Amino acid sequence: MGWIKKLKNKFHKDNTDEFQEESWEELGAEHPVDYDNKEQREDYVKSCLEKMADATKELENLTYEYDMVTSYLKDMEEIEALPQEESEQLKECAGRVAALQDSKADFMERPRRISEEKYHLMERLADEVDEAYEKLSEAEEYQNLIKQDLGRLDGEKHAYLYRKNEVMGTIADTRGMAIICVVALGLCVVLLLLLQFFLDMDTQVGYLLTAAAAAGAITIIYVKHLDARRELLRVENGINKIILLQNKVKIRYVNNTNLLDYLQLKYGVSSAKELLDQFRNYQTEKAERESLRKAERDLDYNERELLQMLKCYQIKDPAIWLHQTEAILDRKEMVEIRHNLIIRRQSLRRRMDYNREVVAGGSQKEIRELVEKYPQYAEEIMKAVEEYEKNVEKRGAES
Repeated sequence: MGWIKKLKNKFHKDNTDEFQEESWEELGAEHPVDYDNKEQREDYVKSCLEKMADATKELENLTYEYDMVTSYLKDMEEIEALPQEESEQLKECAGRVAALQDSKADFMERPRRISEEKYHLMERLADEVDEAYEKLSEAEEYQNLIKQDLGRLDGEKHAYLYRKNEVMGTIADTRGMAIICVVALGLCVVLLLLLQFFLDMDTQVGYLLTAAAAAGAITIIYVKHLDARRELLRVENGINKIILLQNKVKIRYVNNTNLLDYLQLKYGVSSAKELLDQFRNYQTEKAERESLRKAERDLDYNERELLQMLKCYQIKDPAIWLHQTEAILDRKEMVEIRHNLIIRRQSLRRRMDYNREVVAGGSQKEIRELVEKYPQYAEEIMKAVEEYEKNVEKRGAES
């Protein structure tokens, strides 16, 4: 563990030095191999062969990619070398394709006016939307009328109940007044008796006046009581009639509410206005989808026409230009694409050279040096190389 401590001390001593990372692209130094040891020797040869196999596989992939990039560059040269008339025809067709592609992209990116579920629902209801709108409108109007009737009846009921309380108060008052009159009459009679028998006064007139006053008061109270009773009966009859009307209207309200709920569930809306709005959105969406289908048909036709033109110009991979119409239309775009392809090809060439010369070539060189240095193991090493080549050929045949 001493080397770790030394490394820490060095880092703390000079913390301004930048940490130099090991280059992962360079092959590291091999660990010393005892070539007289059969196991280590076989592992070493196997490691070299595996590196050669990896390099060969990588070279196949890189070669395919390199040829494809080269083909793209040649196609670009063919397109740029077209005569003026043919170039204009190609650009005209590419312009139509680009415009139709942009139109399709705009449609696909725009927010939907109506969900897919609502769209299919409106599609099924297209022939009966007018009837559905009329039914919903009538049910909603009738619902509002019923609510108004219920509100009016409820107001009348409260007025009758208020009047009933007033009449009940009048009846209670007349009863109290009758009791007071009877008590007052009794007191007056007692007083007159006292005056008559103890003071020997003539109270005949007093009896007459008391009787007349009592009779008048009781008559008035009785009449008022009877009027209040008749008013109470009328009010109660009015309340009963209102309750009967309320019950009838409530039944209509429940039935109409159930009908309205059913219609809203059937048409997937909460109101007639929403149904109308959704149907208008459906009509707009339908028209736009029809336009999209027409644009797709036109796009398919023009893409096939563009492909045919490119094939006539000996373009090896015409399909890729369906997605690069801007390069056909704009020379700057073509130059930029060519620049990127050239950079890609240079990168591929560097990787191919690395795998061919550094990895595969280096491994071959190591095996040759091993055979020359240790001829006593040459037969064993060459046998391993032959088996490796047979396996490579077998994998190639299977693929």
